[in-house]
Amino acid sequence: MALTLDMTTPQARDQLRPAGLAEKKSLIGLTRDEMGAALAEIGVPERQVRMRVRQLWHWLYVRGVSEFSQMFNISKELRAALDSHFTITRPEIVEEQISQDGTRKWLLRFPPRGAGRPVDVETVYIPEEGRGTLCISSQVGCTLTCTFCHTGTQKMVRNLKAGEILDQLLIARDRLGDFPDHDTPDGAIVPAEGRKVTNIVMMGMGEPLYNFENVKQALLVASDGDGLSLSKRRITLSTSGVVPEIYRTGEEIGVMLAISLHAVRDELRNELVPINKKYPLEKLLQACRDYPGLSNARRITFEYVMLKGVNDSMDDARELVNLLRGIPAKINLIPFNPWPGSNYECSDWDQIEKFADYVNRAGYASPIRTPRGRDIFAACGQLKSASERMKKSDRLALEAMMIAGHGE
Repeated sequence: MALTLDMTTPQARDQLRPAGLAEKKSLIGLTRDEMGAALAEIGVPERQVRMRVRQLWHWLYVRGVSEFSQMFNISKELRAALDSHFTITRPEIVEEQISQDGTRKWLLRFPPRGAGRPVDVETVYIPEEGRGTLCISSQVGCTLTCTFCHTGTQKMVRNLKAGEILDQLLIARDRLGDFPDHDTPDGAIVPAEGRKVTNIVMMGMGEPLYNFENVKQALLVASDGDGLSLSKRRITLSTSGVVPEIYRTGEEIGVMLAISLHAVRDELRNELVPINKKYPLEKLLQACRDYPGLSNARRITFEYVMLKGVNDSMDDARELVNLLRGIPAKINLIPFNPWPGSNYECSDWDQIEKFADYVNRAGYASPIRTPRGRDIFAACGQLKSASERMKKSDRLALEAMMIAGHGE
């Protein structure tokens, strides 16, 4: 008689886990102190811990290795011990798409945590003249339900750990050739110039400030001068307006700030960005005015998606200028990127240009963001992981239609 096992519950899957088989701890995303404590737990002598941490940090974040066997200045015995207790492997790349404009999108699968299930996130790389920007996710799904955002239609699954946030940067550098060759001699000077990934933005799936501690730890590792070495002025964290954590971001992380604004009146912003009901415009803008280090060189970016007949009138433009008066700011005008089931249309191009001209004349830089990666659903507000993705045949048909509709 055939036997069928119901494996749909975490409890059932956990019962089949071999006894005594513990999940390996990832070293990616740990602070130096946490890494040192982990090494001490497996018997690394106290007098060696700092040196070993320094070695691991270099191999992980300067050389970009993903196997302990590649760490040639560490003894075979220690490499074996590290391999039996820890992991530094990359997540699985389920899918890589390359847009006709050069934008790349990776669907990454992270392994189960405990008795959970694997989760998927999307990460996007946008090449531009003189720089390359990586858009990183902080959560699987999102709780904010912004009505114009595709990601907001995916239910919240979980926060990403610090290491999983950093893994997205490591994967991008792997795929783009940003790490030195494996045969580069140990001790050789590894150039930091000419890198493909020069900027990162926390603008992917999720609200970063609802995962503050993990985002903070990941960004502090990313900006560490002895490792990935990204300047904090090249890291931008985007929030829909979690006011208490905006203050903490300025004090504890110190990266550039972007605000998903999208409306100049509370009643409309309550609809477009529902978190506004908890933190209305007055509180949000006060947090912006109080952000440490504000200057013309360290401006806050305000993101404003252009929705036809909703927030794109010249009255809206005038109110936007009045609202931001006194705040060193740049205003990114974002043509709405359509997605299946959305109830909005993109503003007419002539209207977007009139809006931008008015804001520019008032003294605020207001570039119109060039739509990138639309044909692979990599544009702003379009990210949504595969767990709730449409059938592949339907998606490919829609993408073909979008390519035809958007031209170059």
